[in-house]
Amino acid sequence: MHFLDQAKIYLKSGGGGPGAVSFRREKYIQYGGPDGGKGGKGGDIIFEAVGGLNTLIDFRYSQHFKAPRGGHGMGRDRTGAGAKDLVVKVPVGTQVLSEDKEEVLADFTEVGQRIVFMEGGQGGRGNASYKSSTNRAPRQHQPGEPGEEAWVWLRLKLLADVGLVGLPNAGKSTFINAVSNAQAKVGHYAFTTLVPKLGVVRHKAREFVIADIPGLIAGAAEGAGIGDRFLGHIERCRVLIHLIDISGDDPAEAMRVVAEELEAYGAALEDKPQLIVLNKVDLADDELAEGFTEELKAAGADEVFVISGASGAGIEPLLDAVLGYLPDRTSTETKAAEVEELPESGDGDAGEWSPI
Repeated sequence: MHFLDQAKIYLKSGGGGPGAVSFRREKYIQYGGPDGGKGGKGGDIIFEAVGGLNTLIDFRYSQHFKAPRGGHGMGRDRTGAGAKDLVVKVPVGTQVLSEDKEEVLADFTEVGQRIVFMEGGQGGRGNASYKSSTNRAPRQHQPGEPGEEAWVWLRLKLLADVGLVGLPNAGKSTFINAVSNAQAKVGHYAFTTLVPKLGVVRHKAREFVIADIPGLIAGAAEGAGIGDRFLGHIERCRVLIHLIDISGDDPAEAMRVVAEELEAYGAALEDKPQLIVLNKVDLADDELAEGFTEELKAAGADEVFVISGASGAGIEPLLDAVLGYLPDRTSTETKAAEVEELPESGDGDAGEWSPI
């Protein structure tokens, strides 16, 4: 199953059913009169946030969603059947944007959250409703109100408590594999992570969700490398872990590059609490680690954690510090067990949407 965090879809609510033109024709009744009923209401378009989904891939294969039309009015003053609503199921963290992406129309942050996004049209009046003292045999009727329609964008922002940032090859995949249930790809080349990964961390009887996004490079805000499109997945994180490779040429410069890209992206990412982490300490001696720690502090870091994602050295104090930024019970803790690794490739299933 591919990971997809943006999709454009077409929505149309159901139109109202037309009213009926009918007259009573019964034996032994001298004057029948009009008895056409009104049409039924069209189906609504409803969005519902569900657990267990971490991608919008279903919407690549199912892009048009149309609710059914209301039933026709009938004789004997019978109202047409109301149409069933169409429920579109989306992952928690999905935003619905206008076609020009300028306006957020809906934001789903909790499992079970439902929004009537488009209402179906009302049914049209039948000719019985037009009867009056001066119009005894009306033949007027209404066709029913049309449904609403629009193209919208769906944008997924994964819900996580902690976000991992850093240059490519900073060791983010190794770290998330070491502290969580994730199984991220690890390799000795840049951009081994191509899509965001989620993992559940269990530490000191607490659970929180951590998100690993593809590495940033200088110019990511202008599209260099994979760009900054995945930074949206850490907008809602409470704290960021900034991993820096101790074996790199200049750790202080690496910290500056990532900080500038976060600021260029906006969304107040640069204002989020950051834990600066010097990673891969197993590849250096204590003297080098101490020297780079002082350089990072001189460059603006308040505190520097020295760890090794491969050996596990120094990870315990880092996780303790993370807990200090989380509330007594995180918003994702109650559903952390539902978080699964986001796969990179494969086949998608049919769109998970159904009328109620």
